[in-house]
Amino acid sequence: MKLNAKFIDVDTGEITALMHDSDAAGLGVREKDRVRIVHEGSGVVAIVTTSDTFVKRGEIGLLGQAFKFVGPEEGETIDVFAASRPESVECIKRKMDGLELSKDEIYTLVRDIASRSLSNIELAAYVTSLQINGMNIRETADLTMAMVETGETIKFDKGPVYDFHSIGGCPGNKITLLVVPIMAAAGCLIPKTSSRAISSAAGTSDIVEVFANVDLDSRTLKQITESVGGVMAWGGSLNLAPADDVIIKAEYPLGIDPHPQLLASVMSKKKAVGADYLLIDIPMGDGTKVPTMEGAKQYAKDFIELGEKLGIKVECAITYGGQPVGRAIGPALEAREAISILEGAKTPNSVIEKTITLSGMLFDMGNGRGGEEKAREMLESGKALAKFREIVAAQGGEADIKADDIKVGAHTYEILAKRSGYINKIKNKDFVKIARAAGSPNDKGAGLVFNKKVGNKVDSGEVLFTIYADNEAKLADAKALAQKLEPMLIEGMVLAKVPSFGRVTF
Repeated sequence: MKLNAKFIDVDTGEITALMHDSDAAGLGVREKDRVRIVHEGSGVVAIVTTSDTFVKRGEIGLLGQAFKFVGPEEGETIDVFAASRPESVECIKRKMDGLELSKDEIYTLVRDIASRSLSNIELAAYVTSLQINGMNIRETADLTMAMVETGETIKFDKGPVYDFHSIGGCPGNKITLLVVPIMAAAGCLIPKTSSRAISSAAGTSDIVEVFANVDLDSRTLKQITESVGGVMAWGGSLNLAPADDVIIKAEYPLGIDPHPQLLASVMSKKKAVGADYLLIDIPMGDGTKVPTMEGAKQYAKDFIELGEKLGIKVECAITYGGQPVGRAIGPALEAREAISILEGAKTPNSVIEKTITLSGMLFDMGNGRGGEEKAREMLESGKALAKFREIVAAQGGEADIKADDIKVGAHTYEILAKRSGYINKIKNKDFVKIARAAGSPNDKGAGLVFNKKVGNKVDSGEVLFTIYADNEAKLADAKALAQKLEPMLIEGMVLAKVPSFGRVTF
């Protein structure tokens, strides 16, 4: 069937074609069926939506990405054919039943994901099936390589290539902004690609985007890395393991990050940039992705075993994640805190010591020993700051960037302690909810700054933390949520009184 292309400026997150009811009936397709659209020899499979008002007979509306992928002029005639349901849907059903998938099935599934041939519902079924039934290490290795092979890969002219990744789950973990310039200042190649926030208050790319361009292509990433030593780019702009970015969009509304998909997501990006040495940060504690030491050790085991199958030397650091790292949560606030440390600030100690220890581990993977001393020298000598500014300039930012240059939310509200005592617990997930209510990560200036953390003494009326927002309405939402959740638990030194007779008072 030949139909005239019409651009519709709406993006559903999947490749969607809007057909007139009568044209759909004539082609023998219904809602959520598929059509193959061909223009000048190239084609794409689209999910069908029908209407008798938004398009006329003889027209086909191409929504958002669909128009870009097909590439016609407005009103140009294109060929439309009925298309069968992708074979990979059966693979998803097998995984929903808890069955093991073959290498061929996994490659078919990933190709269909990367080509955006699956609907949002089918993608949701896929990530849910992984969340419930998982994959073994052989399946995960095949999934990883399938994701690598459906995208671009980068080969550096020199090496070795170092890389670092945190699996996330702990707010305020901005140490990538320090590890990359420390490693690069010592002459190491570290092409760091990162993600944006899925369910957190800020991903690394959300933070770096405050002061530099993170949307780099593969050629630019290679050029900057080889000339400067390091880069901090958004993985989604590079076409490295493109299936991963499609999957992340399916995970986001469900708020899940299945174990095998997390492993494949991390390792596919690292394999695609040719990493030789990879350090994985696994934050562990209440309110993180990995609440127990047993679970953290399993993650470490799986990463190391998967690395062996992929030819990457992997080490893991299980780190304390029971409360935020540092004092700031939110893109601009975290950027300001990280840059201040590069400038010589001696606090927050949690950020500095974690940075030194993990950078030292990464140095030692390639050089054997003395890594922590080398990392501390790079930081305290100012060499890391100079390298950071060099990286920022290469990525289109200001070459003389300073912490004070970072603009944070203009609207603030202080949350006060209702009683005296000691901070016994900080609820990570509640603080993420508050930061997101304030607008983070989309509103770069939104977030939180802590005045008190676990173990600190607090008097009634003292400031516990401050909410930052870019507008008053979101500040009000975050304030109301903070007052409802009470995310800091304050306890007195006496937890219970036990008299000689009578009831125990708790």
